[in-house]
Amino acid sequence: MSLSRISAYVSRPARRINRMAGIRTRLLSTQLPSVPASLAVVRTLPTPQELEEAELEADIIPKDKVQVMLTDRAAQQLKSISSREGNSQAAVRISVESGGCHGFQYKIELATQRGPGNYHLIHPSVQPSNLYVDPISLSMINGSTVDFATELIGSSFRVVDNPHAKGGCGCGVSWEMK
Repeated sequence: MSLSRISAYVSRPARRINRMAGIRTRLLSTQLPSVPASLAVVRTLPTPQELEEAELEADIIPKDKVQVMLTDRAAQQLKSISSREGNSQAAVRISVESGGCHGFQYKIELATQRGPGNYHLIHPSVQPSNLYVDPISLSMINGSTVDFATELIGSSFRVVDNPHAKGGCGCGVSWEMK
């Protein structure tokens, strides 16, 4: 397919002209299209008793202050995991740990049930789409988006657009708190 036919499939705002060494070349925008996401609904809050029993010293963020976005494709993947496991409580648990070259890193793992002291978040329209987060980690990812990305090297859940993170390592695993 010729370049002119390919460029017909790219919208005008996504194209830009770059002149280098007198050669006119077309570059596609490096911005990725936005992914549909919804504000996650808090199904369950941790109780003070659960935090005490788990020996966690953390503030409970009220339901109306939890601002975690969940993309539609992450919710679909969570639903698929629940179906495959035959467990409507199957979920992904997200926590923040100290480590990595920039101080913090996300730990994302499969879970079969909500742990004591965890928030239980769900997508408002795709269910089951369970996400469990401990209160300390939630305070560090509140305002972020949880997404599911598929690439040539593999697929994974990711925390993106974290308003509490400033910079990170080149591999994208660790990040620094603002």
